Amino acid sequence: MKPVPDFRSKDFLIAHMREIMDFYHPICLNTLDGGYFNEYRDDGLITDAKTQHIVSTTRFIFNFSVAADVLGRRDYIDAAAHGVRYLAEVHRDPDHGGYFWVMDGREPSDTTKHCYGHAFVLLAYASAARAGIAGAKEKVAETWDLLEQRFWEPARQLYRDEISRDWSTVSPYRGQNANMHMTEAMLAAYETTGETRYLDRAETLARRICVELAGQAQGVVWEHYHEDWSVDWDYNRDDPKHLFRPYGYLPGHMTEWTKLLLILERYRPRDWLLPTAVTLYETALARSADLEFGGMHYSYGPDGRLYDLDKYHWTHCETVAAAAGLAMRTGQERYWQDYDRLWRYSWRHLIDHEYGCWFRILSPDGVKRSDIKSPPGKTDYHPFGACWEILRVLGEVK
Repeated sequence: MKPVPDFRSKDFLIAHMREIMDFYHPICLNTLDGGYFNEYRDDGLITDAKTQHIVSTTRFIFNFSVAADVLGRRDYIDAAAHGVRYLAEVHRDPDHGGYFWVMDGREPSDTTKHCYGHAFVLLAYASAARAGIAGAKEKVAETWDLLEQRFWEPARQLYRDEISRDWSTVSPYRGQNANMHMTEAMLAAYETTGETRYLDRAETLARRICVELAGQAQGVVWEHYHEDWSVDWDYNRDDPKHLFRPYGYLPGHMTEWTKLLLILERYRPRDWLLPTAVTLYETALARSADLEFGGMHYSYGPDGRLYDLDKYHWTHCETVAAAAGLAMRTGQERYWQDYDRLWRYSWRHLIDHEYGCWFRILSPDGVKRSDIKSPPGKTDYHPFGACWEILRVLGEVK
């Protein structure tokens, strides 16, 4: 293991972002089908050359767009534009509009229209527009229109989750996760365009999920809801490790919301934002802390019992970003102590010092669950984005 660095330093954060990009670039560029290769073994070997998940495509675009600016790499703009072309020309459904969930090369293998995926489409276009990629800003507005037409529920002031390819069948499932990432995307769209409609929508979503719906669920963010947005306490109870819809409360989503609420507060100060951010953060750490091995467990139920004791990389990434945000916002050293403690745990157990990037999931005692470092959807967007947000909190980058 490398010597423990100063996790609060600009040099460390930028170096870590650079190491993440070096793992993926240029090998991730799929020159045959377009887009990016999605799946990698720990050592970087590509283990699936055909699957292209919309979450990977869009997260790679985000990573390359941000890295082009922070790391000063013109070739990363080209890599982001490469992904934008695939997103707009291949992932997009030419017959019904919207974007396919999963591609097999250049053919769709799952044509479902997921709000979660479309949130990342908006984030990708906003990030690409910020990087100056031609046509991306127009795609931001186009995606807003699509979301308004297909996913937005005006009466509920929230987004639907899942719709069939031809938009004829809407799933009764409703979830906070898609709306959380839509909040993230709206904030990015506002930062890129300056249009207040995106900021207005981010504020609406944040209040609906973190205040109004949380009021029905022990004061914090529950994951799953019925069609009328009443709490579904049983959804996926028998599948607590579901990739996108695990059962229970997710402390990592609570701290991710903490991060987003603090970003929202920068642009739209409201008296409820900081207290809500603190409540979510404090509850997350109190419920998930592993006092034996360190780090954070993944999920717990309404009775407070832990359901998934594993250590997921993204939970730790989002929490260090939230801790830095609270430390700078409140001036309280205890948040920096949380920040340093979780970085030290990640440095010892989650970060691969041989090949780079983060292991995806560890057992409670710190043993990796798979030698697939990056399956479709990962792209190390969480550690990369966390470092970027920490740099922004510290005032080191815009």
